[in-house]
Amino acid sequence: MNGATSDPIFHRIEEVKQAVAEVLAHAKSLGATAAEAAMSSTSGLSVSTRLGEVDTIEFNQDGGLGISLYVGNHKGSASTADLSPQALRSVVEKAIEIAKFTSDDPCNGLAEETLMAFDYPELDLYHPHAISPEQAIELCQAAEQAALNFDPRIVNSDGASFASHQGLRVYGNSYGFIAGFPRTRHTLSTSVIGKDGEQMQRDSAYTISRQFNALKAAEAVGIEAAQETLAKLNSRRIGTQKVPVLFRAEVASSLFGHLVSAVGGGALYRKSSFLLDSLGTQVFNPCVTILERPHLLAGLASSPFDSEGVKTQDRDIVLGGELQTYLLASYAARRLGMQATGHAGGIHNWLVQATEPNLAALLTQMGTGLLVTELMGQGVNPVTGDYSRGAAGFWVENGEIQYPVSEVTIAGNLKEMFNNIVAIGGDIETRGSIQTGSVLVAQMQVAGH
Repeated sequence: MNGATSDPIFHRIEEVKQAVAEVLAHAKSLGATAAEAAMSSTSGLSVSTRLGEVDTIEFNQDGGLGISLYVGNHKGSASTADLSPQALRSVVEKAIEIAKFTSDDPCNGLAEETLMAFDYPELDLYHPHAISPEQAIELCQAAEQAALNFDPRIVNSDGASFASHQGLRVYGNSYGFIAGFPRTRHTLSTSVIGKDGEQMQRDSAYTISRQFNALKAAEAVGIEAAQETLAKLNSRRIGTQKVPVLFRAEVASSLFGHLVSAVGGGALYRKSSFLLDSLGTQVFNPCVTILERPHLLAGLASSPFDSEGVKTQDRDIVLGGELQTYLLASYAARRLGMQATGHAGGIHNWLVQATEPNLAALLTQMGTGLLVTELMGQGVNPVTGDYSRGAAGFWVENGEIQYPVSEVTIAGNLKEMFNNIVAIGGDIETRGSIQTGSVLVAQMQVAGH
């Protein structure tokens, strides 16, 4: 962890833990048989520029507390952004009042006490960096300027933005479990517009890290935005056909995002998933293995416990194409007659294992087909798995990129698409909760003109 425990945030965490303990005690005194509360706060700086001029400078400081309490099997929840002692007492009273009117549901309640993260690791998530608005503005201007200087066809800018935030999260429940930790996040992005003849295109680039010093240089972000924009100029449409489709790493993660939704407890107990009853079955081609590693130091999706206090742990999600686990918070787990898996609030660092060294190897393997670099629209049916989205990218022949492509639609069914994944690249996208390389799907319907 960067910075000694003399940092005021650690004192603040202790104060918040005390406030959460008082909230839980108040809930108990009003008749709650069980209760849990979480308090978070975030502060930081956001700036944006456009064409070198300052657009916005924002200092923000926000936070809130949410409580869920149970009177028997009746649940009441309430939240407040006012963290004064009086408001905290009031929010407990509101939750108690709400519980009187909710149905008796035997699946309600805290996660099991044996699953709590009473002993949890320190994950190096806190790396504060003092930066003035002037320095942040300079970073934005440098990113924009690098893009605009890169090529005369970059004719305009949609702007650049920088944000640096630090915050804390504290969770506690009536088992006596109260824990908290600080975290930071720094980002820099820029978006530019290119023009060649009558055609204009827009693209962007960004860098994100818990550590400011791990961000890409502003100039590198600008140059990447320019290169991505220029590559899209003079795009063509292609004919309707069935061809292999290669999802470049930054859009490939969305494929596995559909898996997250499909094997989440809510979709399963409501029977609104295309992967019902799929535990222990082959849902992907055997080349696909996905590991979850919640305790990666300084990881963007690392967390020692989930939003119910359940300890996170290394898990195999998919091994050799076979689904190893559902993603269950405690309520869904009870509905399904299973145990919570530590996924209340989301997933933690999914690592999709590569089968090929890089994107070039995947292009060679594909031969002729469509390389997708951008997806548009939300045409995915989570119940049936039917998939249809607007796309842009590049036409590939003999393993070589030929020209940019726009205004196409790619369609299929996620069940078939998952089974038709034949290779995954080593060009790992690390800027999100799902870390994957590019993904080659053997065949999809591509609709053009």
